[in-house]
Amino acid sequence: MKMYSTEVLGSVFLAISCLFAAVLQAAEPEPYDPTMEDESMLFMDIPSVYSASKYEQSASDAPAWVTVITADEITKYGYRTLDDILESVPGFYTTNDRNYNYAGARGFGRPGDYNTRHLLLLDGMRTNEALGGGASIGREFLVDVDLIDRVEVTRGPGSSLYGTNAFLGVINVITKRGRDLQAVEVAGSYGSQDTREGRLSYGNRFDNGFELLLSGTAFKSDGDDHINYPELDAPSIDVDDEEADSLFAELSYHDFSLQAAHSTREKKFPTGAWETINTDPRNKTTDKLYFFNLGYDHAFQNQMEFNGNLSYQRYKYDGGYVYDYAWEPTQDPDIVVNKDWSDSNWWVAEGQLTMNQFNRQTLIIGGEYRKDTKLDQGNYDVYGTYLEDKRDSSNWGIYAQDEIRLRDDLTLYAGLRYDDYESFGSTTNPRVSLVYNFRPATTLKLLYGTAFRAPTAYEFYYHDDGETTKPANDLDPETIETYELILEQFIGHNLRGVASLYYYEIDDLIGLTTDPADDLLVFTNASDTIEAKGLELELEGKWEGGWQGRVSYTLQDTEDKSTGDTLSNSPRHMAKANLIAPFLNERLFAGMEIQYTGKRDSVRGVELDDYTVANLTLTAPQVWKNLDLSASIYNVFDESYDDPGSEEHLQEGIEQDGRLYRVKLQYSF
Repeated sequence: MKMYSTEVLGSVFLAISCLFAAVLQAAEPEPYDPTMEDESMLFMDIPSVYSASKYEQSASDAPAWVTVITADEITKYGYRTLDDILESVPGFYTTNDRNYNYAGARGFGRPGDYNTRHLLLLDGMRTNEALGGGASIGREFLVDVDLIDRVEVTRGPGSSLYGTNAFLGVINVITKRGRDLQAVEVAGSYGSQDTREGRLSYGNRFDNGFELLLSGTAFKSDGDDHINYPELDAPSIDVDDEEADSLFAELSYHDFSLQAAHSTREKKFPTGAWETINTDPRNKTTDKLYFFNLGYDHAFQNQMEFNGNLSYQRYKYDGGYVYDYAWEPTQDPDIVVNKDWSDSNWWVAEGQLTMNQFNRQTLIIGGEYRKDTKLDQGNYDVYGTYLEDKRDSSNWGIYAQDEIRLRDDLTLYAGLRYDDYESFGSTTNPRVSLVYNFRPATTLKLLYGTAFRAPTAYEFYYHDDGETTKPANDLDPETIETYELILEQFIGHNLRGVASLYYYEIDDLIGLTTDPADDLLVFTNASDTIEAKGLELELEGKWEGGWQGRVSYTLQDTEDKSTGDTLSNSPRHMAKANLIAPFLNERLFAGMEIQYTGKRDSVRGVELDDYTVANLTLTAPQVWKNLDLSASIYNVFDESYDDPGSEEHLQEGIEQDGRLYRVKLQYSF
C-alpha cells in the first residue's frame, strides 16, 4: 500500500499543480496595488473573523492564524459533517473508530480523547459537554452542515479568552440566519451503504425586524455490512448502522437572539471495543444534546459594545456493551448487556464589554460563570450496579485583553484570564502577540500563550467498583505553553501565502495508568513533558469566474521529551490540495480534494501505513429553476487505510471506508 499511496500522491499533486498553473496563466493577475484593500479580492465574502479576539477584525490583524471554511466551500466540496470540514483544514487531521470522530492538530491527536483539547463553539457559545469535556464533530453535532455560514478554525492556545478546552485551538461554527434562506428549502440525498438523509428548512427576515430560521434533519445509514478484523473471532456483519436527527431554531429581534438546538444519534459499533462480542447488534451508543441560548448584543454611541449570553445545555449518553461472562471457553455462554450511562446539564452566563478608544486601542473585559447542576454517571448489568455517581459543580472566570496600536504598522495584544474551579483550584493563563504589517501586503505575527484543560468529572470519579478501575484521588489541569511565528504574504490580488513555525510543551497530561499497589486503572497526571515543533505552509487563492483553491504542507515532530518516542497518531508529514473549477459558464462546478497523511504509530507502537484520499464533487446550482444538484465520490481511488484505535481496541488500526458515493438534491420555493 505504501507504493500505491506514493504513486497516487505524486499523480494527484502533479494534476493539481497543472490545474493551478493553468488558472494562473488564464487569470493573468495584475501587479499588487497597495492602494487596494489587502483582502478585498481574497476575502470579499469574509470581511472579518471573530474567534481570535472575541470581536470582529480582519484575518490579517487577528493575533493567530485563522482558517475560514465558507458555506460555498462546504457545498462544492460535498462536506457531510463537521469532521469532513476539519479534515480539510491545513495542519488538522481526524480519526474514526467506527463509533466517534476525533480531531488532531499540530501532531497531537490522542486516540479516543473525545476532542477534549479543542474548544467547539456554536455562534460563539461553548458546546463541549460538562461531564467529560468532549466535543461532537460527527453526525451527533447540533447543526446540519447545510445550515453553516462558515467555520472559523483558530490555531493555538485560547484559554486567555475562553478558559478550559481551548488547548490546541478554537473551532467556531457560525450558522446561517433567516435572511440567508428567504425561502423554504427541501433537501435529500442517497448514497453508498444505503445512506439516506433529508432536511426541511425555513428562513426569513420580516419587515417588523424579526428574523427566523427553522430546520430539521433526519439521517440513516446501514454502514459497512461486512467488516473482518483478523484480531476478532468472527466478521462483523450488519452491525455498523447509524441513525441521527437534529432540530435547529433561531429567532432574533434587534439586539436580542434566541437559539435552540437538539440532536440525537445512535451508532452501532463493529470493532469489539472493550472486549465486547463484535457480532451482536446491541453494541451501540446513543448521544443526545440539547442547546438553548438567549443572547443580547448592543452597540453604544461611544464606541462601546456589550455582549451577554445565558445558555442551558444538556448531554445524555447511553451505551450498550455485550459480553460473554462465561469464565471458561468450555462453559455455556453467559451473554450480558452492560449498560453505561451519563446525564449532565449546566448553565452558563457570560458578559463582555468591548471598548474602542481613538481607533488605536480595543479593550475587552469579560466574565463567565458555569453551574453544572447535574454530573451523573453510572454502570450496571443484571448482576449489579458498579457505579452510580451523582454530583454538581461550578466554576467561574474573568478575562481581559487589550489591543494597542503602537504604530500604524505595529499592534500589541496582551490578554489574561483567571479561572477558579471547585474541583482543583485556580489557574491563570496569559497571551501576548505582536502583529507587524511591515509592508502593505506582508504581515508578521509573533505569538506566545498558555492554555489549560481542566480535569473532568469523568476522569475524577468514573470507576467500576474496583473491578478494573478506581476513582482518582487528585488531578491537576493539563497545561500547554506555545510559541509561534507566522508570516502572511499577499501575492497580487488573488493569492495569499501563510507560513507558520511553532513550538509547544505540554505538562501534566492526563491518562489512564495502572496503580502498582492494587493493579487497578486510574487517571493520573503524567510526569513526562510532551514537546512539539512544526512547520505549516499554505497557499490559497481566488479568481474571477469562480476558480478557487489551496495547497498546504505540514511537517511536525511531537514526542515524549524524556524518551524521545513519537506520540501515537502523530503523522510527521501531511499535504492537502483543494480546487474548485467552474465549467459551462458557472453552471457546473467541480470540487476536487486530495489529502495525504503520513505514517502514524498505534497506541502500542505499531506503525500504520501512510495513505492518500481523493474526493470529487460535481455541483450544478439552479440546474432547473430553484433545483440544485450535486454528486460526490469519496475516496475516489478506493484507498485501503486504517486509523489508530484507542486502548479499548484489540486492533492496532481501525479499517476505514473505501470508495463511497452520494447524490443530493435541494429545492427552494
